[in-house]
Amino acid sequence: MPRTSKRKAAPPSSASVKSSDSLSVRPGKAGAVKAVTKEVDRIDQLFDSYANKDLGLIDPEGVETLCSDMGVQHTDVRILMLAWKLKAKKQGYFSKDEWRTGLKALKVDNLEKLKKALPTLETEVMTPPNFEDFYAYAFKYCLTEEMQKCVDVETICELLNLVLGSQFCAQVDSITEYLKFQSDYRVLTMDQWVNFYRFCHEISFPDLHNYDSDQAWPLILDSFVEWLREKRK
Repeated sequence: MPRTSKRKAAPPSSASVKSSDSLSVRPGKAGAVKAVTKEVDRIDQLFDSYANKDLGLIDPEGVETLCSDMGVQHTDVRILMLAWKLKAKKQGYFSKDEWRTGLKALKVDNLEKLKKALPTLETEVMTPPNFEDFYAYAFKYCLTEEMQKCVDVETICELLNLVLGSQFCAQVDSITEYLKFQSDYRVLTMDQWVNFYRFCHEISFPDLHNYDSDQAWPLILDSFVEWLREKRK
């Protein structure tokens, strides 16, 4: 009888193994995906409970309701800090994408968690690098019109009290008094705003002994210092 050869079955190709693996989802990974999806759903539900359905945004009325539900005033600096964390582009409005990004970063997905996160957010903002960014953001947040580059003096005074009043009370009181007294400036620029923060950090107050007008200070600060010195004679 002729000898018949037994042919061994060829092993599956690496391509087919990879294809099979790619179609299967590990139980642990599937669970993580579901958890993230549920978290986003809860974040979206919270957004929808405050959003203006016609606009698809949380508008000023929605922000006030949110503040009321959290037990804080809408003028509380922590609401501005929340806007900073959400990277909100338009004053008084939060988009769904901004809301998702911010709440994920805060690791909160319901109202109670958001309320409890406010003190932690405040601590985060008050660290020096973050605060500088927050301080600049506060000015930009007040640019409510297209192509606007300056903020009116009245708003600047309110904003200074809100964001710097707790750290540099004496300086803020003095600059706001000067701004209300003077008549040369009706608006301030970002450069003037940022340099006042630098002034608070670098200049001895109230004696002003290390202020040098020959250095690169904005003219408004030269005038402010001159006014202070005259006032204290």
